[in-house]
Parts: sequence; structure tokens; C-alpha cells
Amino acid sequence: MDIGVFIPINNNGWIISAASPQYMPSFELNKTVVQKAEGYGLDFALSMIKLHGFGGKTEFWDHGLESFTLMAGLASVTSRIRLYASTAVLTIPPAIVARMASTIDSISGGRFGVNIVSGWHKVEYTQMGLWPGDVHFAKRYDYSTEYVRIMRELWETGTSDLKGEFFQMDQCKLSPRPRAPIKLVAAGQSDRGMEFAASYCDFNFALGEGVNEPTKAAGVPARMLEHAKRTGRDVGSYMLYMIIADETDEAALAKWDLYNRGADHEALAHLLGHAAQDTTAHETSMAAAIQRAPSPVNFNMGTLVGSYAKVAQMLDEAAAMPGVKGIMLTFDDFILGMDAFGQRIQPLMGCRSHVTLAA
Repeated sequence: MDIGVFIPINNNGWIISAASPQYMPSFELNKTVVQKAEGYGLDFALSMIKLHGFGGKTEFWDHGLESFTLMAGLASVTSRIRLYASTAVLTIPPAIVARMASTIDSISGGRFGVNIVSGWHKVEYTQMGLWPGDVHFAKRYDYSTEYVRIMRELWETGTSDLKGEFFQMDQCKLSPRPRAPIKLVAAGQSDRGMEFAASYCDFNFALGEGVNEPTKAAGVPARMLEHAKRTGRDVGSYMLYMIIADETDEAALAKWDLYNRGADHEALAHLLGHAAQDTTAHETSMAAAIQRAPSPVNFNMGTLVGSYAKVAQMLDEAAAMPGVKGIMLTFDDFILGMDAFGQRIQPLMGCRSHVTLAA
């Protein structure tokens, strides 16, 4: 069971609250988090790409780093952990991303992969004049398909001559090619998104659901398995959970209650309003999941709140769901959270016994 960390590339992590830990993104912060993750035996670190924040009194995600340049820097100060950068497909041509990935593959010694972000937050692209119109909501996975096909052709053969609806390649060249296969991941929550992941990616990230309901989202990796069966490919799910842990259940729940009471309602209103702009969104999509959240203070991702032992037990339960190949973690405080996971939670997890034995 792979375990990874969703690193804090934008300010304040994944809690939209004035009462949660407040911090700015920096290379030093992310280097500390990823080096701790590597030291504790975690398998991967992934950075998202967000290009426009939600404002509010917390200026949530108004401050953010760029994913590929950050991961290139982290590749140079790590030696084992796998690293994934994210590409917003409307912002950088696929041939350039293929070359950037080949470069970071060289820096990392073959530890690099790419997360495909098809785009649901319209204002990220309109601010730069890159939005192709609301038709993109319905065509974004068709666009992403051509994008990925071009990158794979370049990595595998050094040439792409693809002629598609969105891209017209003319004997495009790439050399040197990566020394190791570049793994591709996506985060499709809808059936169309999962169909894309099953056809072209190696893993699919999916949201956990509920608070202290680690298996509530069991239907999500199960759907991903069905899509993978149709393509005949081995594509599993990496589930996303937020960890809020402390010595006792009561202490952890008190923090979670504090964060909810301090919710930044102005930033949340921005998030919910922009999530609603995709009128084509299926009820299983990310945009729909955000809108129906009873408390979207952390994007309605699965949240595990409790003592170190309780969180370890819940993570084992999540790992046992059919179709789950990994878990990606976020924390309220990434420095303290990473140490708590490595020292207090992971040693109690059955699905990570191999890491404990190695240590």
C-alpha cells in the first residue's frame, strides 16, 4: 500500500479557515515536508497546480508556487521518494511538458511522474486569456486525451506527428528521452474522468468522503476498477484523506471543531460559486462533490480525526477497500503532521508493516 503526501504548494494547505494553521508556501517548507516524508519511508509526494485563489480574509490559495519548478528543486534534494508535478493542460503545450518531465527525470534519476489537470476552475484560465470557452467543460477529457497521447509518443519514440482536433504536431522531436517510464496520474471523479484515467493513466486520485468514515467512499475505487476492466489495464485508486490527529480523540476533535468555527465564508463562497459554473458536471464530479459538502471547509475530502491509534486503524480500513493501491495524505499542520504520522501513526498501521520492519 503506497502512502504519499499532497504537499502545501499554496498557502494554508487544504483548510479554508482563519482558525487553522496559517502559512505561506515556500521551497524551504516543501523541502522540509518532502524530506521528512522520505525519511519516514513514504512512497511519493505530489504537488498540485492552482493559479487563482479564493480570496477572503485568509487570502486562500492567493499565494502559490509553480509545480514543475518546485518538483525539479525537490528532485535535487531527495534520493528515493517518487515525485509528481501537475500540469494544467490549457496552460502549457504537451511537447513542452514532455521535455520538462524528461529533464526532471534526469535530475531525479527516474523518480518523476505527471498529474493531468483538465481544468474546472474557470477563472484560473480567463485571467490569462487561455479559456477556450465553456465548451471546454464538456470537452476537457477529449483535449486531455490528445495531450497525453502526444507526451507518451514523445517519451516512447522521440517523435509525435499526431493530427487531432486540438493539436497538430509536425514531426515534433524529443531527445533525450526519459530513462524511466513517466507515470501519469489523474483525478477523475466522474465516470468520464475515470474512463480517461483507465485508458491513459497509471493511477487515479479520488476523494475520500465524510468525517471518520474511512470506507464511505468505497464506491469510488470500485467504479475505477470497473473502468479499468473495460480497458484491460491495471489502474488503481489513490485515495485522498486529511489527517487531524492528537494524543486523544477529544483533543483532535477540538481542533477540527475550531477549524470549522473559523471557516472563511467569503473564500468558501468563491469556491462554491466557481464550482457551480460547470453546468455539465456529473453528480460524481469534483465540482459536484464540493457543492454538496455539508461543511466544505476542507473541500469535502475524507477527514480522519482522532488519536494516533484511531487514525492508524481508520487508514488501514481505507487501505483495505477493493481497488485502493495507495493513500495520499494532507494535514492541518504539515510539519507537525508529518512527524506525527511517521513516528506515531504509521508504526501502528498493518498495511505499512513493511516500512516499520525496514526501519
